[in-house]
Parts: sequence; C-alpha cells; structure tokens
Amino acid sequence: MKIVEPSFEIQNDLDDVSIAVRLEACGRVCYKSEDKITDDSALPFVTRIAAHGHNSVLEMAVVSFKLQCLPRHVQELLACQPKYLVVDVVEAGMLITGSIRAFRELYNQHKHNRIINTLTGMLALDLPYLFDTIFDKSIALEKDPELVITRLGLRDVDSLPDFLRKKHRFVSVRFIVNRAVTHELVRHRPCSFLQESQRYCRYGQDKFDNQVTFIKPMFYQEGSKEFELWQEAMELTEARYLKLLETSTPQAARTVLPNSCKTEIIVYCNLEEWQHIFSLRTSPAAEPSMREIMIPLQLEMQKRFMLNE
Repeated sequence: MKIVEPSFEIQNDLDDVSIAVRLEACGRVCYKSEDKITDDSALPFVTRIAAHGHNSVLEMAVVSFKLQCLPRHVQELLACQPKYLVVDVVEAGMLITGSIRAFRELYNQHKHNRIINTLTGMLALDLPYLFDTIFDKSIALEKDPELVITRLGLRDVDSLPDFLRKKHRFVSVRFIVNRAVTHELVRHRPCSFLQESQRYCRYGQDKFDNQVTFIKPMFYQEGSKEFELWQEAMELTEARYLKLLETSTPQAARTVLPNSCKTEIIVYCNLEEWQHIFSLRTSPAAEPSMREIMIPLQLEMQKRFMLNE
C-alpha cells in the first residue's frame, strides 16, 4: 500500500490551451489515462466524448459572450429559461457565460430562438467537433441588425467589474484527497465535477504500482496506536481488494474499499461559488480533513484572483 498527503492544484495552465486540450486533460482523470495524451489526441478524444453523450466532461470548459442588444432580446432569451447559464443584464445588453454542455443542451431545446441559434452558430464555427453534429444549418434565421454578439476571451472576463468577474470567471481545481472529502465536495450543486473512477481503475495493474493508495489521516499522529490500527486496517483492505480482483471486476472488488482511499477530483465553478465553498468549508465547524485542504486553497485563491475573505 501507499500513503500520500492530500494536495490541490489550481489548473491555471488549462486557461492557456484550446478547449479540446482542456477537455481531454480533465476527462482522462476519470480513468487515469493521462498516459495516452499526445500532441494530437485531444480532438479525437473530445469528439468521441461528445458523440457518446458523456456530458459531464463537456461541463469542464465555459465560453462567454457579450451582447449589445435591446430589452426585447433580453426577454427573448430569458423566456427560454436558460438552465446552467450565467446571465447578467448590463448597460446596452447582456453578459452570458456557460459550459459547452449548457449551450449544446439549450440549443437542442430552443434552436429556433434567434439568440440561441446565433450563439450556437458561432460556437459551431469555432468548435465544429463539438457542435457540428447538433447544429442544424438548414435553420437560417433572419439576422437582426440591432443584435451584436462578441465572444469574450479570458482577459476580457478578467477585466470585468469585480461583481461581474466573480460570476463569469470560472476556475478549476484538481484535488488529491480521500473519498470522505469528495462526498462533501459534490454537494456543492453549482459546480461541475470529474472524479477518478474506482469502477474502471484496476489498482492491481502496473500503472498503479499494483497497490492501493490511501490518504494519510490527519486525525492520528504517525506512530501512535491509533495510526497503527488504521494502517493495519488499510493493509488488510488492500489484500482483500487485490484478492477479489483475481476473480472479479474492479466495480465488484471496490465494494471493500474505504473512505481513506486516495481519489482525484476536478471541481470547476465560478469565483462566486468558490467564495461560498470557502465560507462553509474553512469554518471551525467544518470537517477537519476538509479544512486541512481548503484553508491553504483559500489563501492561494485569494492571492491569484484577489478574492476577499
């Protein structure tokens, strides 16, 4: 068995890559298949993901638009009850941010809406591998000269007034924690999540060093009787799991694995939601293992994104 410390990584590096590369980097966490990433693997990967309807992966990239429009355009969009989009009415128009999944699903429901059709058409031009299969080019709506749509880059979003930036700036964080922590993380419904799958990962393989990895518990001092009892229990669990793998699938053998198992999870949400998470998960009443990882993450996020406490 292997014992590791919990950790986190703010994925700023994914802000500077294409959407295809970003989606592949996040999506492969589920199966721990990062070793299959090559210079040209992203496009086939995300094309398959979109074709097979693995929508959770498509939540891991957002796009933002600024609309110069009239009040009737605002009403036209809001009448569609756009789920999972961040929509702000601003002077002379709207700001809209949403994930690839959100725009795909909204188009499937309201493709005859002028604004939704135009937004999706713009995305189909830029990201054909994600929208060509759903965008109906035969639906050509009359252009409205009073509707001007501009796609915003990350620098544009970062330069928004702070109250808007916090709503439209999304940040992903990759955690290495135990499963008790992830059980709490996924309760934050506005976030998107991708998590290492015990159903598909076979820890008896060479890629996992033929062993199960556990997160060091912060409750017990290393060398104490309690820590020795915990370690003994994990060693026994690992032995039973590896034995079950000889005749069972990973999804069957995983039934003996405990909360202490190491897992990786990517959490993706806007800065406003991160502030809400920190307000709950760093308080003295929060679960100690959660505070152990969230307090240093909060400090790092405050430095990088100028978040107030």
